[in-house]
Amino acid sequence: MNIKFLKDRIEEITCSEKSISKKLKGICDFLESHIDYYDWVGFYFKNGDKKELKLAEFTGDPTGHQIIPFGKGICGQVALSNKKFVVQDVSEQDNYISCGWKVKSEIVIPIFLNSENIGQIDIDSHRKSPFTEKDEELLEFVCDKVALLFSSNRKDF
Repeated sequence: MNIKFLKDRIEEITCSEKSISKKLKGICDFLESHIDYYDWVGFYFKNGDKKELKLAEFTGDPTGHQIIPFGKGICGQVALSNKKFVVQDVSEQDNYISCGWKVKSEIVIPIFLNSENIGQIDIDSHRKSPFTEKDEELLEFVCDKVALLFSSNRKDF
């Protein structure tokens, strides 16, 4: 994984597109196309004052999980814990929401704005145990860039 190349391209995407939605979609498309074990890439954001996440932009198979209650599944757990969650084998998780029979692992990294968890990036893989510290580093960088997008123009999805 060429972290410098990936970070540079993410930087370009966040600076080049016009709307936040297009920037998020550009990030999803880029990550899914450049990292072969990223089979689904999406962003969830806190849904107003509700204790739930709402799906924003994503790339990959359609999902029935447009809304995820806090505490439910990996994404819902991250919304409550405010900590990243790397699951190398989803079959070992009791509180896992299946997004499809092909998904074998998942990584979720929270997005913070002014110390508030406003959302997260969610990656599903069809492989077991693909994620490394480099994935965490890259996705934390992505989340920092996404937080900056919202710092001057906060809106809920």
